[in-house]
Amino acid sequence: MTTEQHETTDRNPRAAMRLGFQLKCPNCSKGRVLHKYLKVKDACGVCDLDLTHARADDGPAYLTILIVGHLAGFGLHIMWSAWAPSPFVLASSVSLAAIGLSLFLLPRFKGALIGFQWAKRMHGF
Repeated sequence: MTTEQHETTDRNPRAAMRLGFQLKCPNCSKGRVLHKYLKVKDACGVCDLDLTHARADDGPAYLTILIVGHLAGFGLHIMWSAWAPSPFVLASSVSLAAIGLSLFLLPRFKGALIGFQWAKRMHGF
């Protein structure tokens, strides 16, 4: 496929975001987007997709705070209404759940945003 044909083909943003959420390359779905915890790789190890232009910036943190904050708030309300545990147990359990969920979601949201950027040809993709 020539570069002219490659530029005119549509990329599915939903599929690219799903692959990014799974921390996989949006182009080949085999390589990894991140190494370490949040560091974006320079290129995919399988298809050599250049990932140096990927800039998620603060987007993943905002999405993580939005989702985890809402779930923690609803969780607090439901736990207090249903079981009325002691304040220490309530604060400890919701805090641990929020920290764990945040650590799980943050790299996945970063991968999803990188996949979205790739699908929309943003930042040099």
